[in-house]
Amino acid sequence: MPIVNRIAEFSKDMKTWRRHLHKNPEIGFDCFETAKFVAELLRKFGVDSIEENIATTGIVAIINGHGDGPTIGLRADMDALPMNELTELEHASQYAGRMHACGHDGHTTMLLGAARYLAETRNFSGRVALIFQPAEEGGGGGEVMCEAGIMETYDISQVFAIHNVPDVPLGHFYSTPGPIMAAVDDFEIQITGLGGHAAYPHENRDPIPAAVAMVQGISTIVSRNHMAKQDLVLSVTQIHSGSAVNITPETAFVGGTVRTFEKSVQEMVMRRMPEIVDGVAAAYNVKAELIYNDCYPATVNDPDKVKLAIGVAAEISGEDAVDGDFGREMGAEDFSYMLEKRPGAYLFLGQGDGAGLHHPMYDFNDEVSPIGASYFARLVERAQPLKARV
Repeated sequence: MPIVNRIAEFSKDMKTWRRHLHKNPEIGFDCFETAKFVAELLRKFGVDSIEENIATTGIVAIINGHGDGPTIGLRADMDALPMNELTELEHASQYAGRMHACGHDGHTTMLLGAARYLAETRNFSGRVALIFQPAEEGGGGGEVMCEAGIMETYDISQVFAIHNVPDVPLGHFYSTPGPIMAAVDDFEIQITGLGGHAAYPHENRDPIPAAVAMVQGISTIVSRNHMAKQDLVLSVTQIHSGSAVNITPETAFVGGTVRTFEKSVQEMVMRRMPEIVDGVAAAYNVKAELIYNDCYPATVNDPDKVKLAIGVAAEISGEDAVDGDFGREMGAEDFSYMLEKRPGAYLFLGQGDGAGLHHPMYDFNDEVSPIGASYFARLVERAQPLKARV
C-alpha cells in the first residue's frame, strides 16, 4: 500500500494527535479546545492563513501552491457524540457523556496529516482550503459554514471528504457517482388526551391507543403510498407515555426519522403524515401536534469528481481495494450542503474489524490515518498539478 513516504515518517505524530482528540471530545458547535488544538498545529506546519471562529468553532486554513490555479477544499468534521465510552482504553474519553464514537477524531487527524505534508512540499498549483467543521452529528455545521460564505470567500471550486467505515478491510475505498447518502428528516408527535384513574377508562381520553394507531398508520406510508423501487425509510424510534400501572396518562410522545433521496418522495411523506396523525387524533378523541423537521439534504457526488477521487484512491490502495460504483446508503451527512454549493466527492475508507459507528466500544484505527492523509495529499496534487515551465 503506497502511503506517501513523508506522511509515513510522521505517522506516530498523527497517532498522538488522534488519541489526544479522542481523550478530549467536544459536542456540536462547542469544539473550542479541539479547534484551538487544530489551529496550533496548523501554525506549526506553516500554513499561509487561518480563519477561526467560523460557525462558532470552525476553521478554514489556506496553503498556497506554486503558481496560479483554483482552490480545492478538503473537509474534516471535528465533533463527538453525546454518549458514554465503554472501551476502557488508555486514551478513552475523559468526559462522561462525550465520546468520539464516529471517528471524527480520525478524520481531523487525516486532514492535519495532509496539511503538514502539503505545507512542506507545495507540489501543486493554486490553493488548498483545509475545512475543519463542527456540528456534523447535529446542528448542520456544514450548512452554517456555507452560510458564512466559505465557498465564496476562498473561491473554492471543488470539495472532498472521507468517512471511516468499520468492518470494511483496512485501506479499502468506496464511493458512487450521484446520490450516495440520503436526505434525513425527523418528526415528533405530541398527543394530549385526558388522564385519570386506569380503573375508569370511560372517564378518560387515553393517548396510548392513539399513539399505537399513529405508529401503525404512518408505518404504512412506506408499504402503501410509494413505489417499491424508490428508496424510503420511515422509522419510529421513540414512544414515551405513562408513569404508573394504575394511571391513564395525559400525554404520549412519538418520534422518529425519515430517509429519502427523491424530493417527490419526501413531499409525499410530508403530506401523508399529518393526514394520518390528524385522522387518528379525531378517531380517538385526542389532540395531536406534529412537528416535521426538514433536516439534511441528500449527499450527491459529482460523477467526474468521483472518477478523480477513485483514481487517486487506487494509487494509494491499489485497484482491487477500490470500488467507484458501490451504490447508495440510507445514512445522512451534512457534507451534503457543501456538495450543493460545489462539485465534489464523498468517499468511505475501511478501517478493518471493530465495533460499529456510534457504538460505545468503537475506536478509530490509527493505521487508517496515514492512508487517509496520503489520499488527501495526492488528491490535491492530481487535481491541481504544477504547470510545466516553458
